Amino acid sequence: MRSPVTGIVALLGLLLVLIVAYMSLFTVQQTEQTIVLQFGKPVDVVTDPGLHFKAPWNSVINIDKRILDLENPSQEVIASDQKRLVVDAFARYRIKDALRFYQSVGSIQAANLQLTSLLNAALRRVLGEVNFITVVRDEREKLMGRIREQLDHEADGYGIEVVDVRIRRADLPEQNSQAVYQRMQTERQREAAEFRAQGGQKAQEIRSKADREATVIIAEANSTAEQTRGVGDAERNRLFAEAYGKDADFFAFYRSMTAYENGLKASDTRFLLRPDSNFFRYFGNPSGKTATETPAKP
Repeated sequence: MRSPVTGIVALLGLLLVLIVAYMSLFTVQQTEQTIVLQFGKPVDVVTDPGLHFKAPWNSVINIDKRILDLENPSQEVIASDQKRLVVDAFARYRIKDALRFYQSVGSIQAANLQLTSLLNAALRRVLGEVNFITVVRDEREKLMGRIREQLDHEADGYGIEVVDVRIRRADLPEQNSQAVYQRMQTERQREAAEFRAQGGQKAQEIRSKADREATVIIAEANSTAEQTRGVGDAERNRLFAEAYGKDADFFAFYRSMTAYENGLKASDTRFLLRPDSNFFRYFGNPSGKTATETPAKP
């Protein structure tokens, strides 16, 4: 029979083998790259995902190989026309050389600090060469490309590749923006007042022209009316004269009837005339002849 000491030794040996095997294996994820260290010094870089072997006394450091974000705090930049800009930018980068990255910066946190400093310097250099309008409107895409190229060139020494740089916002400081908005508002108000003045002048011109044309039209209409009335009066006089020539007695009778109609109104029929006045001659004699004109009876 085996002694208990033999079983214990075998169990300890098996446990030691398992510990050594565990310490000799490591796993690399698809999103990682691993640096193998021997007594703190890099001896290998593993980029293929899967299960790998190492010496039990070696250690590993996993480094992300995905595209990483760099959020840069807003900062003031002076453009070439001496205008201050508040620039809010961000960058995207990835670690392309894990060994150089580990030897230069050591961690992603340290890399972010270093890249932030480099990005700010690149922003000042590139944006300081152009004016305000170029930054905010004309060539922003081109400027972002130049900033990315400069940042990528400087980050290459850290084993980092800069994928993209974007300017999220580039604007004047708040106090400058308020002054600009106030100036724009004043300018718009001045233009509005000018447009209103021009409109008022145009309206006055249109009204004056319309009044002048109305005066001309009314004068022409009155002239035409007077001419037509004159023609009518002339025709009436002609007809009266013709009628008078045909029957003077009837014409005298008609004129008297018209005078009665116009003179004897319902509201007032008072006349200061002699009873034997010629006006009342048809009241005493239907023929309208006075006593002196009536022939004497035989």
